[in-house]
Amino acid sequence: MKYTKLVLFFLILPLLAFTSLHKYYISVTQIEFVPEQQSVQIISRLFLDDFENVLKQRYDEKITLDEAFEIPNTNSFINKYLADKLQITINGKPATFQFIGKKYDLDVMKCYLEIKNVKTIESIQVSNKILFDMFPDQQNIIKTKINSKQKSFIQTVQNANALLNFNEN
Repeated sequence: MKYTKLVLFFLILPLLAFTSLHKYYISVTQIEFVPEQQSVQIISRLFLDDFENVLKQRYDEKITLDEAFEIPNTNSFINKYLADKLQITINGKPATFQFIGKKYDLDVMKCYLEIKNVKTIESIQVSNKILFDMFPDQQNIIKTKINSKQKSFIQTVQNANALLNFNEN
């Protein structure tokens, strides 16, 4: 009888251990330099519910990230938030990106940004604090493709800045 209870306990224990699911807070930002266009093209992928919550908290409770129910100022709120939380410095000089637009893809929003008139990149510094003000466990993955070199890194609340050099041979 004791043996049966013990076996039953060890069979049920794993089921109980995973009853509270942990949600992961993550975004992915791709940064690509296109020399022919003298342009840095950026795509940020954010979970819709997380991004909607931060926009509601900061700007307007009526914001809904759904094409059918968007309020007129949605794009300006997205642009304002991204401009506040994503800073990029190219060759030691702050760069200003332009919000091109967005696309809904199931439960993810893709935000398209561009930095124009970039002739060369020797170094790029990225500070991505998107959603850090809402989720202390947020992690932002940055993937770069610059001068035919690919580099990636993860930014956290404790480490939200990265400087990459591309002038080494």
